[in-house]
Amino acid sequence: FVGVSFDQPITTAEITGVGAVNMLEAIRLTNPKIRFYQASTSEMFGKVQAVPQIESTPFYPRSPYGVAKLYAHWMTINYRESYGIFGSSGILFNHESPLRGREFVTRKITDSVAKIKLGRQDVLELGNLDAKRDWGFAREYVEGMWRMLQADEPDTFVLATGRSETVRDFVSMAFKAVGTDLSWKGSAEQETGIDAASGKTLVRINPKFYRPAEVEQLIGDAARAHDKLGWKAETTLEQLCDMMVQADLRRNEIGFSF
Repeated sequence: FVGVSFDQPITTAEITGVGAVNMLEAIRLTNPKIRFYQASTSEMFGKVQAVPQIESTPFYPRSPYGVAKLYAHWMTINYRESYGIFGSSGILFNHESPLRGREFVTRKITDSVAKIKLGRQDVLELGNLDAKRDWGFAREYVEGMWRMLQADEPDTFVLATGRSETVRDFVSMAFKAVGTDLSWKGSAEQETGIDAASGKTLVRINPKFYRPAEVEQLIGDAARAHDKLGWKAETTLEQLCDMMVQADLRRNEIGFSF
């Protein structure tokens, strides 16, 4: 994923980029009728060239992960056009669920909020609070992947909610889900999130979580998927955030959190 890709660019290229081509080549050599789904990503848009982003928006990846995904994305199109392989690419914007790993910011937030609520953690440390993302519910996005593979023809589709919020907004939502209202003070590395009732600092910035090249805003338009696949994101970000927080509360209450 994005963060690790800066530390392991070669491994990222081999797995995320070349790995997809290995699959495509295996299909070409054994059974070209096999249907292939390429898990492309909104990170390919990176330093966005247009808002919102659609299938034809120019790409400008800002991480080794985004670059590797873009290679796999274009190779899928190349195999589709060169060999007639049914290869569809889903350009999925961030999709979350209670099963998300804690190395991802949304789950890091909800797990930490649960621990703070239960008295098992004091402060949540984050990097760029201004980064804006289009977050949706993973279960709905997996259905979108399935719909792509049921279509008559292979194609490329954006899956997104069309709504973008900052990391700061998501943090506030998560604390609200446990009955805590945050107020934000300061700016840049001095910004803190404070419990409005008690005055206790619950969120602070740690520069070690900044990335070498940040993607500031991602927001997708899934009109093509809606028109051709009948797909649409239904779960609101508030519902999704609450779902994740409640799951982490249950896990932490019994002393288990993966």
